[in-house]
Amino acid sequence: MAIENTTENMANTETAGAAAAGAEAFAVPRYPVAPGCRLNVRSGPGTGYGLIKVLPEGVRVPINCQKPGTRVTGPYGTSNLWDNIGNGQWVADAYVNTGSDGYVAVRCS
Repeated sequence: MAIENTTENMANTETAGAAAAGAEAFAVPRYPVAPGCRLNVRSGPGTGYGLIKVLPEGVRVPINCQKPGTRVTGPYGTSNLWDNIGNGQWVADAYVNTGSDGYVAVRCS
């Protein structure tokens, strides 16, 4: 009986490990906000949208999708790209170090 339980536990552990590895494969990459910057999070892709919160220095943000909006100048240039970092949460791409001047994620619908 102990052998069966051990075999069953090993199978469960392998299944859980495979599921975790699969989840990591679909994880949204996180990008660093410019050093020394506290970043405004807005309710839409532009400076005319309401301020939701301010992210602290040193944070990394996920980029779920991107969309054009208000043109903003920041540490990484001038851009009209805005990054969706959560449900109804947007940050100016000019403040996020994506390593690119263009899209690094799918376009938001």
